[in-house]
Amino acid sequence: MTTVFTSPILSSSSITGDKVVNRQGEDLGDIKDLMIDLDNGRVAYAVLEFGGFLGLGSKLFAVPLTAMEVDTENHRFIFDQSKETLQNAPGFDKDDWPDFSNRDWGTHVHAHYGVRPYWE
Repeated sequence: MTTVFTSPILSSSSITGDKVVNRQGEDLGDIKDLMIDLDNGRVAYAVLEFGGFLGLGSKLFAVPLTAMEVDTENHRFIFDQSKETLQNAPGFDKDDWPDFSNRDWGTHVHAHYGVRPYWE
């Protein structure tokens, strides 16, 4: 599925499945889901699937949405991180998701990617 970014407001279904690359053009996976902070009324994280083959052996990562930018021309997201940084990030598997509302966990995730937590 290719998303056509024509508006600064997009549906979650139009983003799900979109590719994520770094500035060097390396494939970092694709967006599997969006996590919404209902108390703050904003998308907190994109869940990125990276690694593996056909979903086997892959790992999920919560990426603060503020750590990525939309590449409208190429219909993808740019995440300014190396594959190694992502591989060493706090990840999880499809059957054991973290508590996204835990601020200590969230602070650690934001610090790993060098972005300020959105709730500060």
